[in-house]
Amino acid sequence: MAVGDNQRHKRLLLLLKKLNKERKKQAKQIDMLCNDLIGAQRVFIRRLNTISFTAGFFESIIGMTDLNNLLYTAVKLLDEQIPGANAAFFLRQGEIFDLHMFEINQTTALDKEQLESRLTQELMNNACKANRVCTLDEIFEMGLDGNPTGLDGTSAITIPLGLFGVSVGFMLAYRNSENKLTGEEIRNISAIVPGLSQAIACCQAHSRATS
Repeated sequence: MAVGDNQRHKRLLLLLKKLNKERKKQAKQIDMLCNDLIGAQRVFIRRLNTISFTAGFFESIIGMTDLNNLLYTAVKLLDEQIPGANAAFFLRQGEIFDLHMFEINQTTALDKEQLESRLTQELMNNACKANRVCTLDEIFEMGLDGNPTGLDGTSAITIPLGLFGVSVGFMLAYRNSENKLTGEEIRNISAIVPGLSQAIACCQAHSRATS
């Protein structure tokens, strides 16, 4: 091979090497872009699902004036959106809390007497003041007495209920621990809390006005 041909061959190899390197770099960038787009699409779909659930929930409870009917409907809708889920409501009545339970799904039923005996006044106040979702472990840390039988094998969270900075109480959402509440499900539950808190306050005001 002539010297000139040899140099051209080397330049061609270098060019091909450079092109391959650039191609791999572009392919990696395209993969990253596709992954970002897929991730963004998943987030968007999750948000749409949350919006759809929240809109449907508010549509179902709008205009309700009976507290028990409101809370029963809320638990029923929760179970439809999050299969197997249940909820209990601890609503303030002056200095104490009034427990409302509607066992829509018997597979995750909790014992009312167990809850009332284990959830101390201090703990219930702390659950309201937390101003955030608390897990079952955090509930124990806040003063739940021991490991009550009533909550064995249960995945539970507390979510404060409030209106314009005034505490209405809190909601205990729960499901069997073998089917633990997911982050997305907890976000969906949290999304309905502001509207639910307002509806509860309206029902309580209506009850006082008509009593």
